[in-house]
Amino acid sequence: MPTAPSRLAPCHQGGNPVNSRRLGRSALIFNGSSRGEDMAKKPQGRTRREFLRDAAIAAGAAALAGALPAADAVAQGAKAQEPKLGAQLIGKLEGPELILDHAKWPKKLAEAPMLADLVKAGKLPPVEKRVPEEPMVVKPLHTIGRYGGTWRRGFTGPGDGENGNRIVSTDKILFWDYTGIKVMPCVAKEWKQSDDGKTVTISLRKGMKWSDGMPFTANDFVFWYEEVYLNKDLVPTPHPDFMAGSKSGAIRKVDDTTVVFEFQDPNFLFVDILAGSTAIGGGQATQAMGGRSMGGYMPAHYIKQFLPKHSSKDEVEKKAKAAGFDGWVSYIRNRWDWRLNPELPVLTPWKTVNPINTPTWVLERNPYYMGVDTAGNQLPYIDRISMTLAENLEVLNLRAVAGQYDLQERHTALGKLPVFLENRAKLGYEVRLDPALNGSDATLQTNQSYDADAEIARWLHTSDFRRALSMGVDRDQLNETFWVGVGVPGSTAPSESLPYSPGPEWRKKWSTLDVKQANGLLDSIGLAKKDGDGYRLRTDGKGRLRLELQTSAGAFVPHTQIAEMIKEQWKRIGIQADVKEMERSLFFRRVAGNEHQIALWANDGSEVLYLFPRHALPLDPVEALLGTPIARWYASNGSQGKAPKDPRMISALELFRSAAGKKTQERYKVAQEIWKILIDEQYSIGTVGQSPATMGVRIVSNKLGNIPARQINAQHARTPCSSHPTTFFYKA
Repeated sequence: MPTAPSRLAPCHQGGNPVNSRRLGRSALIFNGSSRGEDMAKKPQGRTRREFLRDAAIAAGAAALAGALPAADAVAQGAKAQEPKLGAQLIGKLEGPELILDHAKWPKKLAEAPMLADLVKAGKLPPVEKRVPEEPMVVKPLHTIGRYGGTWRRGFTGPGDGENGNRIVSTDKILFWDYTGIKVMPCVAKEWKQSDDGKTVTISLRKGMKWSDGMPFTANDFVFWYEEVYLNKDLVPTPHPDFMAGSKSGAIRKVDDTTVVFEFQDPNFLFVDILAGSTAIGGGQATQAMGGRSMGGYMPAHYIKQFLPKHSSKDEVEKKAKAAGFDGWVSYIRNRWDWRLNPELPVLTPWKTVNPINTPTWVLERNPYYMGVDTAGNQLPYIDRISMTLAENLEVLNLRAVAGQYDLQERHTALGKLPVFLENRAKLGYEVRLDPALNGSDATLQTNQSYDADAEIARWLHTSDFRRALSMGVDRDQLNETFWVGVGVPGSTAPSESLPYSPGPEWRKKWSTLDVKQANGLLDSIGLAKKDGDGYRLRTDGKGRLRLELQTSAGAFVPHTQIAEMIKEQWKRIGIQADVKEMERSLFFRRVAGNEHQIALWANDGSEVLYLFPRHALPLDPVEALLGTPIARWYASNGSQGKAPKDPRMISALELFRSAAGKKTQERYKVAQEIWKILIDEQYSIGTVGQSPATMGVRIVSNKLGNIPARQINAQHARTPCSSHPTTFFYKA
């Protein structure tokens, strides 16, 4: 069965120059040169931006202009040339590779000492009986590693599940390679799509096992489809990622190692979906955590005990109540959440042994993991991952500055960059920046389903009102203050280097500061009357018009502080804003309950629109910042939720639904048309993006090996998992 890699236009890779003025600032990678240490001492009278610029030069930083392909080469999927900056270049995109040629596979296997001890004690089968007959063979980036060690990280609490998800995501059906361009095997060793696009057949690895030693087979896919996905108590609404047109897909077993995904209409996008950060391809660890019911497969032998079908409703309800849950549905959702249930069988390289709702979230190696290196050593190299709870982001960043984390790219703040640079040499770590290509790291998502206050709802649904809000934002001030000047101000549109981009002009449309035009628009739509303080009045006679900006504590960039600055900026256009910060889980509960007016969140992932659209369009009922009722309406083909009031939103959703049936180049054109609608309507108001602010500031201990100088920073590639953390190791 062929495994010719599916291609996605690159996000960023070594090659020809692009517009350095536009992108160059976002790609600075720092090393620990002695001259850099001298420059790291910031004298008085220099701006923070000047300091960063000089520190970057002193450290031999590579500008993105010398490390990214030209936009036309990206759009055509052309192979990038090697950077031309010579030996001083650091920050080249690099990573491990999968070995697909069986002739190059290792003939013997080896295992970690901690597992060898269990084998000797008779508590674990030999490694030859634990690893599948056809393992995933990984060629490490630099060298064969050593076993052992505990990877120290920080996390922010039970809502920070992605902290672990993004490390263990090689439980995905397929996966993107380290460039984010090619689809590669993962849980499935091979795949084939039919010429008409209606079926995708995958072949599983013979002899593969769950972490408890039970066989992993096609039955686990059929179980998920028939007993979870089709169970209305668990999945009340079909998921868009498993639909072609308006019709849901199906799963069929051929034999124990062969599974067919079937659609009534063509779905040429589905191979990419199986590899992306999606409901089907995202991996069981990701898509069955936090109460979700997706993932494409589940450990049938374990989950069955929590379903009424396999005992009785009375029995499972009794178990649920005894465990402290209100019913069997909430109980089973807890039991299939890998972060909370150490007993859950998984396919991931590490599994939870101490759950996320404790002060220390601990993961330990999975003795049955499917991966080996080219020398036959079962992966991962590192024994365990220990994440220590940080009370807030300030504490987490102070610990990172102090060298208390071995590798941390999540929650490390771009604004702390000067402090990281000052301390890196003496505390034994490096600082590396991985810029992303999404449009906005702090996006004002206007709820297009909001109806709790008719007056506010009226204006949120008015395009000229949203445009005025956007033109009232001073993005340059935000960039200098919160992105240390290395971001790119603009709309939510992705970088022009991507084939999804509608064009450079759409980065600026309605998205530059123009107080005069903003005030003119607000006056023209009927909001000309103001109170004595200059704030605009409601048209229903109930006083000042007040908007609520909902923010989440613990975001990658300081959304609350950004919202406070926008609040001050909007005074110039007569708009009163009230900022309301809350814990992340409450933030999303309010979104799910359709309670928010405007929510601040990143639009990361939307740069590859079809593989992570939830930050651009209301499609996913689990997370729909632009309106949960609209997402339910879309996913259910109108049988649930509420339709959008705006016909242009309907047009954008219809275009998105049509994309799966089109070939690659046509899909790009559809994406461009979608972005034009979204930017013109300003449902989501962008601020600053194309920066390392989200998951792109890496603090790396000098003790670690096989760490890439630069890694792709993208949702669809599950950063940092596309760098295969299983191959990271402690040098001594």
